[in-house]
Amino acid sequence: MSKPTRRQMLGTLGTLATVGGWISLEDDALGLVPTTDRDAPPEYSLPPLPYAADALEPHIDKETMQLHHGKHHAAYVKGLNDAITGLAAARGSDKPEDLARVRGLTDALAFNGSGHVLHVIFWNNMKKGGGGEPGGALARQISRDFGNFAAFMSHFNEAATKVQGSGWGILAWEPLAERLIVLAPEKHQNMTMFGCVPLLALDVWEHAYYLRYQNRRADYVQAFGKVINWDDVAQRLERAIKLTM
Repeated sequence: MSKPTRRQMLGTLGTLATVGGWISLEDDALGLVPTTDRDAPPEYSLPPLPYAADALEPHIDKETMQLHHGKHHAAYVKGLNDAITGLAAARGSDKPEDLARVRGLTDALAFNGSGHVLHVIFWNNMKKGGGGEPGGALARQISRDFGNFAAFMSHFNEAATKVQGSGWGILAWEPLAERLIVLAPEKHQNMTMFGCVPLLALDVWEHAYYLRYQNRRADYVQAFGKVINWDDVAQRLERAIKLTM
């Protein structure tokens, strides 16, 4: 029997190391806390911001960063750990009412887990003095898949601005077709495409921008372009290709 191709394996296995459909590239960045019990899975914790809370001023303000990271992201981490703990308790119970909690807890797992993964990427996708255009392999891939950088940014900004309600603008690596795609998930986990690796994540929940931009989401999306850490995005693309080849 011939050895299966990478495409066949991906088509059969779907995603690798995923939460809510998103492939995770780095355990350490997700704040995994090992336990003393070797048979117990680690818990998740809130990683620190990779820069000072005021580093992205004037594009993203200090107060928003502190509330967004310290309150909202922290709540997703707690919700993720609580969902995992609750599912374990439900599995270990012989009471029908406890097992009936699996549906709601599974929803909480997808919502909070995806929120945690995407926020970790979001923080690292930004830096003081960022913006401009990428170079190297990332620039070439963007030109191949979107025509040119300006066309990509127009596509990405439009998708992020027009998300219905709360959600994200995502540039992702799609390994089956070996191409970059733009996704616009609602909440954290809805309207995603399984198997994709998020490279660039823009949070367009109102809590990410309302203190500075009020209802002007389009202005916030434009401001995000001025702080993008393209080096981080390029490194994520390189690792994503290695992971899925």
